[in-house]
Amino acid sequence: MPGENLSRDEARERAELLSVDGYEVVLDLRSAVDEAEPAEGPRTFRSVTTIRFRAAAPGSATFADLVAPSVNSVTLNGQELDPAAVFDGARIALAGLASENVLVVDANCAYSRTGEGMHRFVDPEDGEVYLYTQYEPADARRVYANFEQPDLKAPYRFEVTAPEGWHVWSNGAEESRSKAEREALPQKGGGGRREGQTWRFAETAPISTYITCVVAGPYHYVTDTYTRGDLTIPLGAMCRKGLAKHFDADDVFLVTKQGFDFFHEHFDYPYPFGKYDQAFVPEYNLGAMENPGMVTFREEYIFRGKVTRAAYERRCNTILHEMAHMWFGDLVTMKWWDDLWLKESFADFMGSFSQVEATRFDQAWVTFANNRKAWAYRADQLPSTHPITADIRDLEDAKLNFDGITYAKGAAVLKQLVAYVGRDAFLEGARRYFKANAYGNTTLDDLLSVLGEVSGRDMAEWSRAWLQTAGVNVLTPVVTYDAGGRVTELTVVQESEALPGQPTPSAGRPHRVAVGLYRLEDAALVRYARAEADVAGASTVVAELAGQERPDLVLVNDDDLTYCKMRFDEGSLATLRERLGSVVDPLARALCWSALWNLTRDGLMPARDFISMVLAHAGRESDVGVLQMLHSQALAAVTHYAAADWREQGGRALSAVALQELRMSEPGSEHQLTWARFFAAGAATEGDFQLLLGLLDGSARIDGLEVDQELRWDFLLPLAAHGAVDEAVLAAELARDDTASGKRHQVRCLAARPSAAVKDQAWAAVVESDALSNALVEATIAGMQQPSQRALLAPYAGRYFEVIERIWADRSIQIAMHVVKGMYPSLEDSESTLAATDAWLSAHADAAPALRRLVLEARDDLARALRAQACDAAAAAV
Repeated sequence: MPGENLSRDEARERAELLSVDGYEVVLDLRSAVDEAEPAEGPRTFRSVTTIRFRAAAPGSATFADLVAPSVNSVTLNGQELDPAAVFDGARIALAGLASENVLVVDANCAYSRTGEGMHRFVDPEDGEVYLYTQYEPADARRVYANFEQPDLKAPYRFEVTAPEGWHVWSNGAEESRSKAEREALPQKGGGGRREGQTWRFAETAPISTYITCVVAGPYHYVTDTYTRGDLTIPLGAMCRKGLAKHFDADDVFLVTKQGFDFFHEHFDYPYPFGKYDQAFVPEYNLGAMENPGMVTFREEYIFRGKVTRAAYERRCNTILHEMAHMWFGDLVTMKWWDDLWLKESFADFMGSFSQVEATRFDQAWVTFANNRKAWAYRADQLPSTHPITADIRDLEDAKLNFDGITYAKGAAVLKQLVAYVGRDAFLEGARRYFKANAYGNTTLDDLLSVLGEVSGRDMAEWSRAWLQTAGVNVLTPVVTYDAGGRVTELTVVQESEALPGQPTPSAGRPHRVAVGLYRLEDAALVRYARAEADVAGASTVVAELAGQERPDLVLVNDDDLTYCKMRFDEGSLATLRERLGSVVDPLARALCWSALWNLTRDGLMPARDFISMVLAHAGRESDVGVLQMLHSQALAAVTHYAAADWREQGGRALSAVALQELRMSEPGSEHQLTWARFFAAGAATEGDFQLLLGLLDGSARIDGLEVDQELRWDFLLPLAAHGAVDEAVLAAELARDDTASGKRHQVRCLAARPSAAVKDQAWAAVVESDALSNALVEATIAGMQQPSQRALLAPYAGRYFEVIERIWADRSIQIAMHVVKGMYPSLEDSESTLAATDAWLSAHADAAPALRRLVLEARDDLARALRAQACDAAAAAV
């Protein structure tokens, strides 16, 4: 819609003109439970917003933001404005401003099914309706009129009327509730005239629009309290009633309290937002959102079946990530989305940092090295890579910038910063930053000045090298030995990889690294020497390691202090081929796996070699999170990076080893569960399918393996994809698990069936209709795109390029992103698909930049896959 895509320049001009003193937002959500759908248009709710603000230039003009089907009235300083004249569907024009102004907007806003704005979910299990809001970066305007940009902070008061029997939460604490009056004003698309209660909430501290929040419905709610000295924080946690039996709120509260202890001890700034509620909500687009006092999470963090320790670790990380935002992001907020990293990189780093030091997940840096940084390395090698401090021209750019660079690379660079300036200086800088900028907005310079002040380091130089350039450096050890086999010189060579259309990152980036030397002792690879060094420039000699005995393995980024791609000398690589599973330290082992995966993605190691190493050594992997990542990478290697004529053989080898490890795993262990899921994901033979069917109907059994409901769906997906179960079986399974989760699983399985008619139905449901919710769009796409069905999917390659511009124009950005990314014909991995992509890009040079970025990224993934396939095919020819 014209006007929805706010630009940075518009936001800057508005911030120079306006200061916002406060909002009063009144919402009537009783229409959410009306049984009848509106005859035309969307279902709506009434939203009345009063904004008090000042203008630096009396007589000037500006606009307020509102995305709504209709507006009942607009009043500025007591004068009624004609809604038809001032409201265009996304903006309200405001002219003739006074020095002090009061704007009142009475609107009918639409409930969402896309996870944006006020999302409405009907639980298929019991028919109950649940609501929650999600706004980042700019969807608060779908719920109330506002000035939608992060640097126009203000205090908020919310008043919400909801149906009888519901509970309502917002950022502030509940102040009162009373019986609601019957609504007199009819609403298009919803009556809203039933009985209800009105909830009034305390005024918030000054916060940005995108972190305001309302959660409403018959949620299951559990309470607790955190105390530290004189500080008391009321805690709450909630989920749908249907998930209450699975909700382990005690563990959520345990991690929450551990996090508060950590952050209070290290930040020396008390949590500033009163209560602390955490809502686990359905059909969520994100992992979580840091709304102060009212954090929202995807409900998949409530586990319906047995999961591994890695799943609890991920949930813990997310809880602590969002808590870190209370300071990095909520208390101190970036001025514009260019500096999104000022909150996301810090929260990502602090999530792992606090996990290691304050919770039972003391190996979280292993997960960070193997999982989060894999995301960063991929993003940083795409043609769309950008500096951590990005150039964000508008809101569409901002939406796409929630990526592996802003989160994971930024966090990795902060870990390097801690090594560079020292832990104490880093934390002292954070403390001063909070105190100097509380409730305000900042830029990069505000942070750098305080870090330079406490560390004595030249932060401008560090920032130019790390924050203001894109790309990843490669560190490789070069070792020479004397006649007795001792190290005469160990040099770390730093190289930069050029990417199309991007400036080459500096080969002189400063790295604080640890170089570790490992040798084989009693069949174990252990570290016997370590030296830290400042690596800067094309080569750096690590003099401290001269004279050491010849190592079997050299790690140039031991302990994962810096952000780089790590390479191996030939001797180290030979050792890993034979002995990778013998590396004792789990972090060192994870770093080796990460480096090998980068070699595979870069087309420097044949996919079959990587898969052979997984086959040989994954069975000895003790860290279940690393094991799960290896499984995912092995499947990706077979699907995308192996030569086409070897895929089937590679897949069968993985399936055979998965079954072997499944049978050998300790009964009832998390490793057994992990191998069971991997076996199902890679099931390749009739015998595999028969075993899965037997485990489902009870005719087959593996000691200790409990086939709970979630695992049943894991088994049914490959069976559906290979035609081993039909629609009737999937319908029967849904009857067994008639829940929201069950419905998503069934939709995925239905779309996975190997039939041209099924694929047409899936395509039509996602591309030609907007009837599906965001969660079911994701499930349908995931089901449709099956690696074993390349021939069935081939006809959609051309159709994809015909529809994506329309999809981008007609759908919400969240749904459009799902479709453009998920439906790209990556499984039609040929030069012709690459040529078709190039043709579209050439013919659509004026398409929305955000849309072009998604297509460019998909093209790059495909080109990388083709290069890796060529590498793998060449290896077979030798």
